Amino acid sequence: MGCRALLLLSFISLGAATTIRPRLKTLGSPDLSTTPIPDPAVTSNYSVLYFQQKVDHFGFSDTRTFKQRYLVADKYWHKDGGSILFYTGNEGDIVWFCNNTGFMWEVAEELKAMLVFAEHRYYGESLPFGQDSFKDSQHLNFLTSEQALADFAELIRHLKKTIPGAKDQPVIAIGGSYGGMLAAWFRMKYPHVVVGALAASAPIWQLDGMAPCGEFMKIVTKDFRKSGPYCSESIRKSWNVINQLSSTGSGLQWLTNALHLCSPLTSEKIPTLKGWIAETWVNLAMVNYPYACNFLQPLPAWPIKEVCQYLKNPNVSDTVLLQNIFQALNVYYNYSGQAGCLNISQTTTSNLGSVGWSYQACTEMIMPFCTNGVDDMFEPFLWDLETYSNDCFNQWGVKPRPHWMTTMYGGKNINSHSNIVFSNGDLDPWSGGGVTKDISDTLVAINIPEGAHHLDLRSHTAFDPSSVLLSRLLEVKHMKKWIADFYTNAN
Repeated sequence: MGCRALLLLSFISLGAATTIRPRLKTLGSPDLSTTPIPDPAVTSNYSVLYFQQKVDHFGFSDTRTFKQRYLVADKYWHKDGGSILFYTGNEGDIVWFCNNTGFMWEVAEELKAMLVFAEHRYYGESLPFGQDSFKDSQHLNFLTSEQALADFAELIRHLKKTIPGAKDQPVIAIGGSYGGMLAAWFRMKYPHVVVGALAASAPIWQLDGMAPCGEFMKIVTKDFRKSGPYCSESIRKSWNVINQLSSTGSGLQWLTNALHLCSPLTSEKIPTLKGWIAETWVNLAMVNYPYACNFLQPLPAWPIKEVCQYLKNPNVSDTVLLQNIFQALNVYYNYSGQAGCLNISQTTTSNLGSVGWSYQACTEMIMPFCTNGVDDMFEPFLWDLETYSNDCFNQWGVKPRPHWMTTMYGGKNINSHSNIVFSNGDLDPWSGGGVTKDISDTLVAINIPEGAHHLDLRSHTAFDPSSVLLSRLLEVKHMKKWIADFYTNAN
């Protein structure tokens, strides 16, 4: 989600270059007002626990350990014939994920399940070196998906060893976004630990050039195009208007006032401004849900449609166009009416870990993005691995290994695996890097036409489209089969 802000896709300034950096968003709970409330599905208390994990699972000389936080809720768990639903924590505070992952809470009784939410190392309270965890690349060296998956495997072994009745029960991995990628990879790497995985909005094919670099922004643009006539055209035109207005001191001052920014614009801040605006359009595509919610920001139902009310005519004067852009931005940043100005250094919640993800995006999680300004509504941007790599080295003293993830997890060659459900919403830009077609009878794709980012993992509401209701039924059907097969084979 980037070092400047916690975003699904970050345009981050590193040195002189502006680089596109992927940032995966994760779960939030539906909120039918504009004030934060707990997810209504979370009706049970959970226990907050800690497990002593090795800092390095793959060497024998380093004996250092750290406390990994995890949460357990067992209200509906049955020792006989029950199951364990294991949330593969992503890049943020695990309590936030637990309180905002309604689907797991809603199916717990039906599946007689214990819920376990495991915090990802280097996020939340699970810091291997405390306040020094982000000090430099030496301290961050153990922040990898492989280490995180090993944490999960060790934690499950600990739970089965210490909780009476848990030893001989099936475990299902569940996650969304980066957590969904981890859930899928967990099943691939540790099939003896988890019997199956639900990988929601998991762009495992966004890596290493497996998906076209421009597909993500094409889907964002399509969402805006579908939500209002000429909406995407108005946004496409706005970039040149900003460039022209920012070429003079008076234009910079006018932009500052017209966009109601909290601090004065300078010419050096224009790349940051444009990145912030682009991030806003991307975030709106992620959370284009059919009901009002308060995930990233308090937003109305179908927020892109609301935004596009202000962007119906791209042929207005330059100043009117930018005033309309402000009104559109204001839907995202000030729908509750409480913001006195707009801050271009902030776009979303503080529950996600920007520093850790910035490092991961410079090591393993290399997701090429590009735009051409024709098939999308953004300024043209070419993917340049060398520039990206140099920017990463300047920031962290490390260079990416873009091919490592396909070496580690198989890329598109995963048909030897089994029992993974990949769900994707057609409105979700990350679906461009997701598994959207069945690979085998047990590697199954579920597509949600009206779904934005992992809509299926959110709580049930009266506003859910029929496609997401059906997807949840199918997901539970698969999980029931995995559980039944486990017990059949155990006997």
